[in-house]
Amino acid sequence: MDKEVLYLLGLLLNTPTKYEDNFLYTKITLDKINCFEAVVKNIKVSPKYLKVSMYAKNVDKNIEAIIFHPRKYHFEIFAINSTLYLKAEVKYKYGAFNIVNPKIITQINKIVPTYSKSKTVPISKDELGKLKLDKKKLELMYQIHHPDAKLANFFNENKTFPDEYIKALKYFEAYLYLYKLSFKKSEFEATKSLDGSYEKFVKNLPFTLTNDQLTAIKDIQDDFVSGIAAKRIIIGDVGCGKTMVIFASVMMALPSRSVLMVPTTVLAKQIYNEAIKHLGKFAKIALVTNENKKSDLSEFDFIVGTHALLYRDIPESHLIMIDEQHRFGTNQRKQIKNLFNVGKKRIHSLQFSATPIPRSLALMNSDLIDHTFIEELPFPKDIDTLLIGKKDFKDLLTHIKQEIEQKHQIIIIYPLVEDSEMIDYQSIESAKDYWLKSFDKVYVTHGKDKDKEKVLEEFSDSGNILIATTLVEVGISLPNLSIIVIVGAERLGLASLHQLRGRVSRNGLKGYCYLYSNDEKNKRLKEFSKTSNGFEIATMDLKYRNSGDIMSGYTQSGASFKWIDLSSDMDIIQEVKKAL
Repeated sequence: MDKEVLYLLGLLLNTPTKYEDNFLYTKITLDKINCFEAVVKNIKVSPKYLKVSMYAKNVDKNIEAIIFHPRKYHFEIFAINSTLYLKAEVKYKYGAFNIVNPKIITQINKIVPTYSKSKTVPISKDELGKLKLDKKKLELMYQIHHPDAKLANFFNENKTFPDEYIKALKYFEAYLYLYKLSFKKSEFEATKSLDGSYEKFVKNLPFTLTNDQLTAIKDIQDDFVSGIAAKRIIIGDVGCGKTMVIFASVMMALPSRSVLMVPTTVLAKQIYNEAIKHLGKFAKIALVTNENKKSDLSEFDFIVGTHALLYRDIPESHLIMIDEQHRFGTNQRKQIKNLFNVGKKRIHSLQFSATPIPRSLALMNSDLIDHTFIEELPFPKDIDTLLIGKKDFKDLLTHIKQEIEQKHQIIIIYPLVEDSEMIDYQSIESAKDYWLKSFDKVYVTHGKDKDKEKVLEEFSDSGNILIATTLVEVGISLPNLSIIVIVGAERLGLASLHQLRGRVSRNGLKGYCYLYSNDEKNKRLKEFSKTSNGFEIATMDLKYRNSGDIMSGYTQSGASFKWIDLSSDMDIIQEVKKAL
C-alpha cells in the first residue's frame, strides 16, 4: 500500500469547514468583517482594555481598536508606527469607526480555507500531480482547497459545495475506501479442490430450482475447482431457497465432508430433517446440538450443527458453511473456520444470509468477499402490508379469528418484554393476559427466555398465536403462518421489518403484515408497505439511516461515509471500481 497515496487522498478529503475572505478592499462595509492594513498611531492603556488608534491604509480611514484583557504580546504587537494586517467586524459609533478584539492575519488578498485541524494546509499543485487519477475531478478538488470568491461564498452560504464538487468528493472517498480494501483481500490455496456433481441431487428434487439458485450453485462450483479457497456470501430474501443451494454445495464437496453451522437448535433440526429428505440418498448426515450426546462423526458426509460444533471433535472437512453468520460472535466464526485450516492453506468457506443488502454495499466490499444474490422466489409471495392504529384493533381481531378458523397461525411482535415509560406501547407482560384469555393455544416467549426454542417448536406444531419480541429467533419455517402483527413498527429499521414480514407466506399462502403504530402517517412505513423486494428495501433503509450502521455489521467495524450515499451512488462506485 502506497502511504503517500493514502496521505494525499486524506489531504484531498479533509475539506475546509469555512472560507475566510482576506482581501484588502478600498471601502469599509459596516457590520461586516473587514480586513485592514493598519499603522498604529496611538495607544491608551487601562486596567481592563487596550485602546489602539490606527490609520487603515487600504480604506484611507482612522480606526479605533479595543482589545479587552490584553496580554503581554499585545503590547509588543501594537507598537507605535508598526504596520499590521487585521480582521474584525466594523461598527460606526460616536463619529468613529470601531473594531473589537481584531484578529491578526498573515495571509492577505486571498480566500483562506479554515480546517477543523488548525495546522492543516491545503494540498498543493505539485502534490496533486502525484495522484495519477481523473484530472478533471482532481482539478475540482484543488479548487475546493484553493477557491475563488464564487465557490467560497456558495459554501459559506449553503454549508456545502455545488453538485459537481460533491460528485468529485464522492469519487475520491470511494476511491480511498476501495484502495485500502484492495490490500486487505487475502487469497489462500484451498486445502482441496472439490469437483463433485450436483446434478443427481437437482434431478431428484420434487420441484424445479430457480435460475438464481442455479446461478448461485454455478458460482460456488467455479470457486471449488479454482484451486483458491472459496470465500463467498450468498444473499437472498427470506424464502428464496438458500437451503437447496447449501445441499447442492454438499453434493459438489463429496466425497469430502461438509459442515454447516446455524444459529439455533430449531433451525439446525429443521435443516437436518430437510437434508435427510432431499440428500439422504447421496450422503450420510449428522446433527450436532447441545441436546445430542457426543459421538464419532467420522462416518458422516454432512454435519449440521449449532455452536455446539465448536466443542466436538470434527473430523477433516473441506467445506464450512455458516448460516446468518452475524448471529455468531467473531471468535465463534474464527474458531469454526480454524478447525480445518492446514498450514497456509484454507478450507472453502460459504456464508448464507437472508438479510438482503444493497448491491452498492456488496460492490464496496467485493475486495473482501465474493457475492452472489438470489432474488427469485420459488413461491411468489402474496402479502398485504397494512399500516394500522388503535381504531383498527377491532377489525384486526376479527381477521385473526378468521385465520385461526382456517388453521392458520399468527405472530404478534411487541417492542419490549416489560413496560417502559420511554415507550408508548404495551409490552409482552402487559398484553399477554388479554391474548391468553381471548384465544386458545397462545404461546409466549422472548429473546432471553431459556425455553424459547422449545416454545417455538410447540407453537410450530400446534399453536394458534405466538406472542414474542423481535429478539426471538423466528427463522424457522412456519408454513401455516398467515399474519404477523408488529407493534410499534416505526421503532424498527426497514430491513428488520422486512425480515419479520418474510416469515409469512413462506409457501405461497396468502399473508398479511400489520404495522401497528401510533404514527399512522409515517412516511417511512408507507414507503415500506408499497414494496416487498428485499433488495429495494435494503436500499430504502439506507436513505433513513447512516450507512455505517450496515457497514459495521457487515465487514468493517465503523466504516461509514461523509459524502458517498450507498442508496444512490452505485454509478460512482462502479466508476471507481474500473479506475482501480
